[in-house]
Amino acid sequence: MTRTVLESKSKTVVIGFDEPFCVIGERINPTGRKKLAAELEAGDFSTVEKDALEQVACGAMVLDVNAGVVYNSNPNPNETEPPLMRKMIELVQGLVDVPLCIDSSVPGALEAGLAACEGRPLLNSVTGEEERLELVLPLVKKYNVPVVAISNDDTGISMDPEVRFAVAKKIVERAADFGIPAHDIVVDPLVMPVGALASAGQQVFTLVRRLREELGVNTTCGASNISFGMPHRHGINAAFLPMAIGAGMTSAIMNPVRKVEMEAIRAANFLMNHDANGAEWIRFSRVVDAVEAGQSFAEASAAAAAPTGGRTGRRRARG
Repeated sequence: MTRTVLESKSKTVVIGFDEPFCVIGERINPTGRKKLAAELEAGDFSTVEKDALEQVACGAMVLDVNAGVVYNSNPNPNETEPPLMRKMIELVQGLVDVPLCIDSSVPGALEAGLAACEGRPLLNSVTGEEERLELVLPLVKKYNVPVVAISNDDTGISMDPEVRFAVAKKIVERAADFGIPAHDIVVDPLVMPVGALASAGQQVFTLVRRLREELGVNTTCGASNISFGMPHRHGINAAFLPMAIGAGMTSAIMNPVRKVEMEAIRAANFLMNHDANGAEWIRFSRVVDAVEAGQSFAEASAAAAAPTGGRTGRRRARG
């Protein structure tokens, strides 16, 4: 079975067909977060610290780190992003023990993150664009790390799932030319918003099955894309994720600080026989008990992760 191995200094996470679904926390990303972007430009990393700790407490197995801030003082990301990425990687891995996902469109920032990162991170990302392939695949080979492969190329993002599959196949083949095995390619088949394309969910499920059966690769996605533009988005996300897992998707870049989505993933792991004896579901149920008693999901998750965590939930469950 395909196994994509990620490592921090002290922890190993395996993305695989026979493994629990891998939750990659998305929140350390200034895109669309003006407050975080302003903090980072000012050298304030307090939100990064909070997001790192909360996401891991809530169940993130890997943390995505994106330093894509366009500074008002210097709008050239090729100059500003590499040192910021290095700083953020060093900070986050000093706070939490999970593997990291280095996320950037700037090759210099990717290499700065790789140089600073302990263990074996996931690189995010390469596309089918020729220039991107020639810039990123040598880094993947040099540092011996797995990479997210996004199914778009020089022609853009195709609405045709056959084209997106062909792009993924091209990336896997080109990676092989560099000596990079298929088990180190994690394909993002690109999730379209269901509000704009009614068949978006069906397309992804079909693509994931093909990617698994024909290319033998693990898969990921930006899970919240499916609900973009729709009301009550978390309900849609929570339905989409177990369906994607059932189709064979093995990871997602998502917000783990949301009970409804994490509850759906925990249940799907149990139903897919990726949670031995339901141990994780039972542990998670104590978090749900605490939320129903009035705690926030982040607070309840952090308490459950502490050495004495979960006692309140256990007493409440018996009462």
